[in-house]
Amino acid sequence: MKKGALIGCGFFARNHMHAWADVEGAAITALCDRDENRLKETADRFGVERTYTDAADLLKSEELDFVDIATTVQTHRPLVELAAGSRVHIICQKPFADAMEDGKAMIDAAASAGVTLMVHENFRWQSAIRAAKAELDKGSIGMPFWGRVSFRSAYDVYSGQPYLATDDRFIIQDLGIHILDIARFLFGDAHTISASTKRVNPAIRAEDVATMMLVHESGVTSVVDCSYASRLPRESFPESLLEVDGSEGTLRLMPGYRLVLHNASGTRELDVSPPLLSWAARPWHNIQESVYNIQRHFIDCLNASSAPETSGLDNLNTLELVEAAYLSAAENSRTIKLDTA
Repeated sequence: MKKGALIGCGFFARNHMHAWADVEGAAITALCDRDENRLKETADRFGVERTYTDAADLLKSEELDFVDIATTVQTHRPLVELAAGSRVHIICQKPFADAMEDGKAMIDAAASAGVTLMVHENFRWQSAIRAAKAELDKGSIGMPFWGRVSFRSAYDVYSGQPYLATDDRFIIQDLGIHILDIARFLFGDAHTISASTKRVNPAIRAEDVATMMLVHESGVTSVVDCSYASRLPRESFPESLLEVDGSEGTLRLMPGYRLVLHNASGTRELDVSPPLLSWAARPWHNIQESVYNIQRHFIDCLNASSAPETSGLDNLNTLELVEAAYLSAAENSRTIKLDTA
């Protein structure tokens, strides 16, 4: 049994806790949060007796195999370095870092300590996205040459996370990072990116619409677009939609988790709906399922002493896309050449 502690008991942490309860071979034995009310509420809800308001005290007092860091990005580096110094494995919420140098420092700290560092980049772990990737890998549409990964919605994300309306950066850093990572997962690393952003909602501080074009090392050109200002006739939040054109056919992941494949053999439509876990609730169930999937993967990697799919080192490439997208948008969509890790 791998014993872990959750650091951070905020808005999304209850999904982590529910998922950990379902992951075989893992148990959260302690909690940490600076907010005592939030800490007590989470401890009572999930029956965790050992609680701390200081992460250093937690790590000194508990015998742990891992920590799950579910805090804001500004706290990630000190907490990751603290955990690495205590020789415990680490899963860290996205965005991994505010700056590339912080990401590299965290990777170095984990490597020096000989511990696993994985980023909780969960969108690629949604069952619909995994099903689409499996079809591409099987060659169902031949060699992909063009793709689109899209997330467009008018869902009120600010009610649950009000800080999103006041941060200097919004949609690329909070949501676009997921969509860019899906593009990397499907098509491989990119060597150039150009981006355009817009603020449509006058009540928020930063951008709520972004459109990015990537040229991947595989030869695929992809468009990654996200919006929290799109009032559609059918609200598909929180689904990510896909379009992929290949040399032998096309793939479309449509609203309602319909995967449509067309090639010379005809057209197939697959239902790739995520399971509704016992603790999940629509429409969040695809995100909640992906939290379980990635946390199970983390424990599998610890047991096998293998590198996670979304390791800190791998996630630097997604983080670099985010930084390059902001630079491109600031410079009137100038194409930015990437120097992947």
